[in-house]
This record gives sequence, structure tokens and C-alpha cells, in this order.
Amino acid sequence: MTATTLTSHSAASNGATRRSRAKAIFAITLGNGLEFFDFTVYSFFASIIGSLYFPVQGSLNQLMLAVGSFGVGFVVRPLGGIVIGAFADRAGRKAAMTLTLWLMALGSALIAFSPTYKQIGLAAPALILLARLVQGFAVGGEVGASTSLLLEYADDRSRGFYGSWQFVSQGLNTVCGALIGVTLSSLLSPGALESWGWRVPFVIGMLVVPVGVYIRRHLDETLVHPEPVEGAAAVADVARPVREIVSRHRKALVAGIVTTIGGTAANYIVLFYMSTYAIKILGLPMSVGMSAALVAALVTALCSPFAGMLSDRLGRKWVMGLSRVALIAVIYPAFMVIHASPNVTTVLAVVAVLGAIVAFTAVPNIVMLPELFPQRIRVTGMSIVYCVGVSIFGGFAQFFATWLIKLLDNPLAPAWYLIGCGAVSLLALPLIREPAGRPLD
Repeated sequence: MTATTLTSHSAASNGATRRSRAKAIFAITLGNGLEFFDFTVYSFFASIIGSLYFPVQGSLNQLMLAVGSFGVGFVVRPLGGIVIGAFADRAGRKAAMTLTLWLMALGSALIAFSPTYKQIGLAAPALILLARLVQGFAVGGEVGASTSLLLEYADDRSRGFYGSWQFVSQGLNTVCGALIGVTLSSLLSPGALESWGWRVPFVIGMLVVPVGVYIRRHLDETLVHPEPVEGAAAVADVARPVREIVSRHRKALVAGIVTTIGGTAANYIVLFYMSTYAIKILGLPMSVGMSAALVAALVTALCSPFAGMLSDRLGRKWVMGLSRVALIAVIYPAFMVIHASPNVTTVLAVVAVLGAIVAFTAVPNIVMLPELFPQRIRVTGMSIVYCVGVSIFGGFAQFFATWLIKLLDNPLAPAWYLIGCGAVSLLALPLIREPAGRPLD
């Protein structure tokens, strides 16, 4: 089929057949998952990258620099969200997502083929940081565009389910990254893995371009009257939605950022940091750490559609609130259990439970964000809110957790980080009008 332009989100909702909607979910989920794979697979090989590119004294210091460079990719996310978000609100969701594909592949290529510190000195970590900045800029624009497109395909009673596939894609990319990590760590010797094996996932990640461009050629555009954006008009278009968001949607802006804190902290600690924690803090083999990430991501991905459907029935706020209270209650005992009994069975059981809770706390959050803004500024608004919250409290969650362990000399310290973020995020829920079931503007 060839792509056609839909005149409004209601046309997408009412005119699209169930089959075309299923194709849209598949295309957006796969393309988005490929991009997030490129961005997040770095986390699984942080310990190796730390030793090759950040040769400071002490493995914990190397780890802090490695996960810090992971967080650097989040620094430019808000900028990417603003620039690419404004582009998506003018030229269309598809055009913006295609742009992010190329940027993400460029970042993966830089990491895959970058020489190590021993080969080129300080230029090596500089290349890694540059790659993470490019990838962060791309993801900043991708999340808002793809999530908005998913919601604009849905009817008013099923936006939670449709939007949940954004989080499914993030979970599946983590599953793929962890599977590759488990396979490589099982088949290769430690020397081979450190020499060249860790580069394989980043080479695979470059497939985001041919696969992503192909599937997105078959998507329908949901933006009303997309227009070309060139030259000085592009600069003006960046400023226009930002001015409107700041002047007319300040409450949604602040409330959205604060609610995102709890969901993103839980997501990045449970899905990404727990693998590093198992290896570096608990002293378990790398295969166990990768397996922990695999189980957590798989459970999260499987639970996400149910979390979305439940938020369609009960409301986003109720599902978010109850799940975050549950996470606050169980997170410290969870860390106590795996520290007291650091074996593969205990670790996998704990991350499975936490992964399920993460789905119910994060899915309604990411679905709610584009619902807070009208279509003309939806991608920009959602991107700013999501990227600011994720950049600070998600991207640097691993760094904060490692730093707290070192500062407090307490291996259970990451639990306090999640408790604090979860408690703060609950404060913003009363500021938000329940969006579930209401028509999109």
C-alpha cells in the first residue's frame, strides 16, 4: 500500500480499519523499538565501555563515568524534543520520525567503529560522548512523534491501549539488547567480548535505517495539513509552539514533568541498572546481569498493553497512583532480598515483580502526556515534558544510584532514590484533569 494523508485524528480513528490500525501499531512499535535499541544497548555494555574508554582508577569510578556518558545522551533530549517536535507539528509525524532514524544510525556507527583510549587517547571518550549526544537528540524527537501518532490512530476509549505500545517497543528493545548480551557473553571469552564482541550490537543497531524507512513508508499521516518546513521558517516554527506551551499550558508542563519523574526513575533503574547492579555490586556473572535485564524487560513489555487497557477503564491517574504507592512499598525490601541472597533465582524473581509494577506506573504516564496538549503543539509539548523528566531523573538514574552507593557506603541506596522520585511524582496527580475517555483536542 502507499501512504495516504488523513485529514484529522478523528479520520484516522473512524476511517481506519482494524487491520490498518494493527499495521500502524506494528510499524510504529518496530521502528520505535529499533531506535530505542540503538540508544539503550549501551547500558548493557557499560562496564566494558568504562574500562576501554574511561581508564580511571577503580572499577566503580569507571562505571560512574560510563553510566554518566549514558546519561549525557539525555542532556540533549529536551533540545531534540523541541526542534524535532516543532518539525513534527508542522511537517508531520512521519517526516520527523524518518529524520530521527538517520540520526540514531549515525550515533550507533560512531560507537561501533570508535577506537579505544589506548589507540587514540582522549579522542576516544570524546567520540563516545559525541555519539551519545547525537542519539539523545534523535530520541528526544522520536518519543513525542511516535506516541502522538499512536494516540491519533486510536478512538477515545482505547488510547491507553494504543499508547501502551510505545512502552512495549521500549521493553522489546531491551529484550533484544539483553538477548544479544546474554548470547555474546555466553559464546565469547571475556577477552573476545572486550576486544570486539561488545561492538556487535551497535553494528546491528545500524539496521534501523533500512528497516525503519521501509515500514514507515506505509504509515498514514495523522497531522492536519502537514506543510514543508525550510530555511528561516524552520527556526520560527521551533519558537512558536514553545511560546504557546509556556504561555498557555504552564500547568500541564509542570505537572507532566513532575509525574514523569516517578515513572522514568523506576523504568531506568529496574530495566537497565539492575543488570549492572547484579554484575558490579552483587558480583554475579555477566550472563546473570543480562538475564535480569531480559526478564525485567520481557515482563514489562507483556504487562504494558494490560496497563494501557486498565487506564482506559479506571483512568490514568488511578493506575499511576496505585502502582507508584506499590513500588514505594516494595522497592527497599526487594533490594534487601537480592543483597541477602545474591543468586540467579532470587534476582530474576525480584526483577520480574518490579518489571510488572513498572509497566503499570509508566504506561499511563506516557499515554497521558500527549493528551495534555492540543494537536497543533502535541508533539512539542509531549517531547518537552517527557524529555526534561527523563533526562534528569531517568538518564542519570544509574549515575545517581552508583553515586549514592559510594556516598553512603550502602548497597541498598538505589531504593531510596526510587522512593524519593515516586513520592514526589504523586504530588502532581491532583493538578491533572483526568484525560482518559475525553476527546483529543
